[in-house]
Amino acid sequence: MNPRVHRSRVSQDRWLVSYADFITLLFGFFVVLYAFAKADQKKQVQISASIDSAFRSLGLFPDASRHPSNAADASGAEKALMPINIVMGEDLLSPARVKEDLDHIRRELEQTLSNQVASHTVSIKMGRDGLVISLREAGFFASGSATPRPETLPTLRQIAASLGRTPYDLRIEGHTDNVPIHTPEFDSNWELSSARATRIARIFLDLKAMPPDRISAAGYAEFHPVASNETADGRAENRRVDLVVLPRTKINLSAPGPAPRSGAWRKITDDN
Repeated sequence: MNPRVHRSRVSQDRWLVSYADFITLLFGFFVVLYAFAKADQKKQVQISASIDSAFRSLGLFPDASRHPSNAADASGAEKALMPINIVMGEDLLSPARVKEDLDHIRRELEQTLSNQVASHTVSIKMGRDGLVISLREAGFFASGSATPRPETLPTLRQIAASLGRTPYDLRIEGHTDNVPIHTPEFDSNWELSSARATRIARIFLDLKAMPPDRISAAGYAEFHPVASNETADGRAENRRVDLVVLPRTKINLSAPGPAPRSGAWRKITDDN
């Protein structure tokens, strides 16, 4: 009788043990990543809620408040964080968000200055660089003078109070028609337009409605008309002081077109 030969049988399935260990470790790794992600979202919601509360108490951007309903609403948290980027002057604002804020300011001013808008002494519109509040010469200045009429000071106070509650810059631009001027006080339209812009800037500084580093003044004489100088009505529209509310980050708010003008302008401070 032949002896039986016992051969050891090598298992072909031992690779499953290593594979199972690898899958278990990989699963644990993704569980940890998920836990970290959920923790970060909770912090974002807490931060956004705090910022919302702070801005509502200051009366800034009431339309911009966001209330994320749960931790998964990451987009709401990002929107709630937007105002802090405006204040810090960082290049994180989208043109759409800037337009939304400026449009809110426009609606508020149109309501506050409804009488002046109705009498056509003030016009408010969105311009290429930002929100433009136009003060017509007929309503604010005597011909050839850079001193605002005394009865217009309440209107200027209202504008200063509204703009002082926002974090945007203010560029004050003086404009004239193309009729030359030569008086003992002003030798040219350049001087008249610059003096009117500077005088309005001085009023805003005296009211202390906004920090001096947010205010600038510029004189453009007759070289940026909004109407034809061929008619009396057109020349009346061109004689104006524009208050341009613009973001501290330079964003082109208009559709593709000519680049914003880069006329020289200077800062107005308490030392001038």
